[in-house]
Amino acid sequence: MKIPRIFDRFFAGIAPGAAYEHACRLLEGGEAARGFALLGQMARDGMPQAQFRVAQAYLDGLGTAPSVPEGARWLRRGAQAGHAESCFAFGMLFLLDIAHDDPARAVLPGGDAPPVPGHDPVEAMRWIGRAAELGLPDAQALYGHLLSHGPEDMRDPTAAQRWSTAAAEAGCAQGYLGLGLARLHTDAAAAMDALQMAADEGLGSACYVLGMLHETGQGGTVDLVAAARMYQQAAEQDIRPACARYGMALLRGRGVARDVLRAETWLRRAALQGDREAAIVVGDLHARGIADMASDQEALSWYRRAAQAGRADACRMVAVMCMSGRGLPAPDPGAAARWLRRAVACGDDAATADLAAVLDTMTGDPDPDTTRDSDAGGHEGRDEHHALMDGFARAADAGDPVAAFNYAKCLLEGFGHAPDPARAAHWMLHAARAGVVNAQYWYGRMLLGGQGVAADPVAARHWIAQAARDGMAEAQAAAAQMHVTGQGGARDHGAALALYHQAARQGLADAMFSLGAMYGGGHDIPADRTQAQHWFTQGARRGHALAQLMLGRYLARGLAGTTDPAQARTWLRRAHAQGVAQAAQDLARLPGLSAPEAMPETAPNTAPDTATTPDGPSGAGAARATQ
Repeated sequence: MKIPRIFDRFFAGIAPGAAYEHACRLLEGGEAARGFALLGQMARDGMPQAQFRVAQAYLDGLGTAPSVPEGARWLRRGAQAGHAESCFAFGMLFLLDIAHDDPARAVLPGGDAPPVPGHDPVEAMRWIGRAAELGLPDAQALYGHLLSHGPEDMRDPTAAQRWSTAAAEAGCAQGYLGLGLARLHTDAAAAMDALQMAADEGLGSACYVLGMLHETGQGGTVDLVAAARMYQQAAEQDIRPACARYGMALLRGRGVARDVLRAETWLRRAALQGDREAAIVVGDLHARGIADMASDQEALSWYRRAAQAGRADACRMVAVMCMSGRGLPAPDPGAAARWLRRAVACGDDAATADLAAVLDTMTGDPDPDTTRDSDAGGHEGRDEHHALMDGFARAADAGDPVAAFNYAKCLLEGFGHAPDPARAAHWMLHAARAGVVNAQYWYGRMLLGGQGVAADPVAARHWIAQAARDGMAEAQAAAAQMHVTGQGGARDHGAALALYHQAARQGLADAMFSLGAMYGGGHDIPADRTQAQHWFTQGARRGHALAQLMLGRYLARGLAGTTDPAQARTWLRRAHAQGVAQAAQDLARLPGLSAPEAMPETAPNTAPDTATTPDGPSGAGAARATQ
């Protein structure tokens, strides 16, 4: 044990440079404590490079306990002695603020110790600039970047290009990158050449910038193949935005063969590094069943990751999944409300209306004295209802037509306050005249039922027809029912049939049932029981109880040419389970059926000819039909 220590002292005394190299080998080669002790002595004796290595050891915790204050103290000594690497590293402390969480940040030990560096771009530039002047290429490259993109009052594009050029001439890849970025707006060809030099040196960030230029055509022409190749090279070096862009290129087949599995892999990598947009895309892949092993649980976890990072649209998607129970054991309106609140807090004003709707489903009873759900419970829940409604009112007064519609709905349904149909009608008309489709439909319903306004079927038909022309499925079904009954105008079964078809194409089960009823006979269109059974089947599959009843009857009696008692029993039981009493009678007759009955029973109606509302049990009207 004595021989090595005697050798250390002898070596240090005769050859300081060789002793320094010897101490560094010890520090990095398994005898870190001995190496650190030797370097510490040299640092105290004033050797700048030893001071730099001691600082590194303190910052890395190599051969000694980690200490940011001690690291900063020795970097400062080396920097004041004109050691380029020390100047550069000391500047980086100010730039990166690595001491932010250090408990000893306030004061360094020793009388000559300054405070531990905090984030200070001005001091960072001063020390990095000194390192650049001392000829350190990495410092020259960074100094050029800071002069180009640093604090506004310290920018100097001309000096930035000069320092980037100096770094590039020294063979520094970062210098080529800085030079390329500096030339982007003045000489695209020269910028591309410099960036390519940096990319050829393996600098991932340069590959990423080149990919952007190829994709957008800023470098001269759009080249999606080159863009994808550059993004891949950058992604393989874990450049986060490149992972996301390469993933999107693979997903869309832009410049590279489409490969959803590889796309998800790269998008996941970007998302795990904090890319919120990539997390949303991965969530979408799973929610839409596009991913290789799509899962609602996966979709929810990725949406939640982006939502927790502050993406308002992701908060909304989490809320939607919570309301439907996708990815969860059961629907969770309380969680949906919490995520919609976060969406509002993140700046998504439209989420306010969704939040109001969710809270309304949670409370159920508009009576302000009724106890609320625990998530929006008691006085707190009522206060939130009032706040939402008051927000709609202010926005409506300011001229926002969507807010006017939401405010009208709150007034109509007693959300947050007692119902006020008259004021609801005023604001609903205001929104309808401004072109809000939902408001046109709802104002038509209010005119039809005389809610807050004198009943006027003609005007009701006008507004509902307007919403139907704008593509609202519920309005199309309601307008069709008015054509069937002649409410507010002439009967027109042909027009009704066309409107029901439009609504059915949008997936509205009520319209599918009504088409079945119209094709079944009894209307001013040719009967077609094959078409009738087709549409009853479509509605039944979407859970429409009366469509299930009629499909059961058709299959039991062979009304469209095919008898299937087993399937008939299945659909009749489903209808009965949803409360359709007539289904019990049909089920009781099933064992005795042997042939189609000569006079089938009348199909149930969701809205009689004298209806004052176009809505049936499921929300939209249905044609009267005889089967």
